[in-house]
Amino acid sequence: MNISFESKNVVVAGGSRGIGRSIALGFAAAAANVSICARGASGLAQVEAELKRHGRKVHGATCDLADGEAVRRYVASAGEALGGIDVLVSNASGYGQGDDEAGWAASVNVDLMASVRASHAALPFLERAGGSIIYISSIAGLRSSARTPAYGAVKAALVQYTMTQGLALAPKRIRVNSVAPGSIEFPGGVWDVRKRENPKLYEGTLRTIPWGRMGRPEEIANVVLFLASDLAGWITGQTITVDGGQMLS
Repeated sequence: MNISFESKNVVVAGGSRGIGRSIALGFAAAAANVSICARGASGLAQVEAELKRHGRKVHGATCDLADGEAVRRYVASAGEALGGIDVLVSNASGYGQGDDEAGWAASVNVDLMASVRASHAALPFLERAGGSIIYISSIAGLRSSARTPAYGAVKAALVQYTMTQGLALAPKRIRVNSVAPGSIEFPGGVWDVRKRENPKLYEGTLRTIPWGRMGRPEEIANVVLFLASDLAGWITGQTITVDGGQMLS
């Protein structure tokens, strides 16, 4: 069964690389109009060019997702440029690693508050559309995360917020779900870097995945497209784990 987003408007906050890029390209391939944002202009321009090959409306803007006002401006401009918002995907991550002020600030400001702020800014558009919000959480938010305490705790907060917002927005016919990826590898990503710089950690993590490989960004994108589609019309407030069985080990 094909999933189509013909005439739908999709905003992907954090869409210039890895999972966000794959999500944006997946929606464009399914005939959606797509807006993306990122901090880096060069990566943003490259993905914009890829999106335009699908022949749909494309909008891109540089945005520091740790800046609340910048997030609000971006979402408003995306809604205006596309002519509305049917789907909001928050893929933002500051990758706060340690249990220190810097790690917590990065995780709270980007992973959590950028998602909250983007959803609030998108609500006027989503209410008109009866749309869908999808957050990108992590399996780190579903279990202990000794190496990345701030990141894990904030991703757990997103899981809880997904349930709460799913309940709160149901009367407005806005569905809210999240996806919890396992370890995903792509060029320039966290696991690509660790493969070179910390092969012991990379191999140890690889052994925890029953399928014997890291995940791919498009495997996350496929689940996001399903959750945003009418096929998932009776699903809200849920977090879907996509990890090749990594949580089972």
